[in-house]
Amino acid sequence: MFKPKFFTLLKNRSQEFTFSRVVIDINAGLIVAFIAMPLSIAFGIASGVVPGKGLVTAVIAGFLISLFSGSRVQIGGPTGAFVIIVYGIIKNYGMDGLTTATVMAGIFLITMGLLKFGKIIRYIPDPVTTGFTSGIAVVLFSTQINDFLGLGLTSIPSNFIGKLSLYIQSLGCINISTFAMGIGILLFMVFYPKKFKFFPAPLAALVISTLIVKFFNLPIETIFSRFGNITKSMSFLPQMPTVSFELIGKLFQPALTIAILAGVESLLSAVVADGMIGKKHRSNTELIAQGIANIGSAIFGGIPATGAIARTAANVNNGGKTPIAGLAHAIFMLIILLAFMKYIVLIPMVTLASILFTVAFRMMNFNAFKEILIAPASDSLVFLITFGLTVFVDLVHAIEVGMILASLLFMKRMSDIANIDTTKDDVYEGIDDDEIEDKKKLKDVVVYEINGPFFFGAVSAFTEHIEKIKACKVIILRMRKVPAIDATGYHTLYKIYKKCVSSNTSFILCQVQKQPLKVLKNYGFIDILGRANIALNIDTAFRKAEEYITYLKEYNKMFNIKT
Repeated sequence: MFKPKFFTLLKNRSQEFTFSRVVIDINAGLIVAFIAMPLSIAFGIASGVVPGKGLVTAVIAGFLISLFSGSRVQIGGPTGAFVIIVYGIIKNYGMDGLTTATVMAGIFLITMGLLKFGKIIRYIPDPVTTGFTSGIAVVLFSTQINDFLGLGLTSIPSNFIGKLSLYIQSLGCINISTFAMGIGILLFMVFYPKKFKFFPAPLAALVISTLIVKFFNLPIETIFSRFGNITKSMSFLPQMPTVSFELIGKLFQPALTIAILAGVESLLSAVVADGMIGKKHRSNTELIAQGIANIGSAIFGGIPATGAIARTAANVNNGGKTPIAGLAHAIFMLIILLAFMKYIVLIPMVTLASILFTVAFRMMNFNAFKEILIAPASDSLVFLITFGLTVFVDLVHAIEVGMILASLLFMKRMSDIANIDTTKDDVYEGIDDDEIEDKKKLKDVVVYEINGPFFFGAVSAFTEHIEKIKACKVIILRMRKVPAIDATGYHTLYKIYKKCVSSNTSFILCQVQKQPLKVLKNYGFIDILGRANIALNIDTAFRKAEEYITYLKEYNKMFNIKT
């Protein structure tokens, strides 16, 4: 359950950690640090904390994720997925609330890993993930309009409609210098040569815009003008929040949302990395690593973190092949933080807003909107509802409602698949064609076939069929196309059996598959029904039925019973 790749590779270090390999990985880590630095600052500010908190998260969580990850190349840190939920927690419960929620999320993640949820969590339906991811992109974009236009607003509503209304009312306050700088930065990043991988576009935009604002003394807000000297608010000493049981109760849902987001995004990132390097990650180890990293980040005053797909891909594209690259990225981030903080505070706020605009654009799944009319109506409905709730309500409710809707629709689909055949010739498949009509003429025998999983979503249709049965001597239930059965399915079969017993009707199961057979054995139903009433094929089932009818006739004749 917990086998970090780094320690596995250490056992074979003579081959995995050669001098040339380590040098390439360290170089990849340096490049990723350049990419992560402006993003970490921007995500920190967008989340409602001081910029340094984002950097602390990248250092602490980034190091722990690479050290304990189930992937060779995972790069961790703050991401856009957490902006909405973190902002809401800060607004309602303060920094102590965020620290508590992040620790709780870490505990949830570790528990998920220990319970081997690594593969299960990847089964969250695509309409749900694309819905809340696209919703997050829209909300993230809306949080940066104030800084991009230079409106100078200090009190902005947390709800989306409130934000838009305030922005529209404040359009007359646009700072032309800030707006022009923002447009210039966006165009610069769009047309920046992709071949300059060592000096990525966000970092180049950050350095150039900072120099322009500084030397031309432009009236544009910077990190320092808004937050002051952020060095004083940063510390690499453990910090313990004020916690109460009441606060823990209130933070349960937000913490669980953080855990789900961290788990989903980190595993998606690991899967993408697997395809790029041709290796397999360890999903349960990855969840535990994310849990450890979030607890570590919270203790040192950071914010939630997870595996970042873009930074992980950049790591691989620049030659990273082992966890050394991720560890180096975190160390370089620490060096940048300690050595260049006096310059970092000079970064214009509009630059960070522009960078987050590009992040939001990449997060938005435009194809999902294009496919609304051609995708199954149920999937489109789940996507739109999840998206709408994320934007207009909150992320917690969006994920909850999205998952509930997706589960209900899944059950509906399975129920539709698990149809009941009573009249089709397929039911009699396996019997000679010339005998089928003879079998149909056996009025005392009713044959049913269940197609698909026999679970609680499908039993109602079967029960309706059974209730319509008129007097008969034998019921044959063919289960060759039933791959699985649950407790509700078993109890339905048991009720049918009891009904058959009360009416002297023989109940025969035919071609029971492995999983249903195991479930029925565990419940003791095979012994209750009698092994003689389990048939390997339909022909055997009919012979058993004919034997029972013959026996019944003789019995009735012997005791002069009229039927």
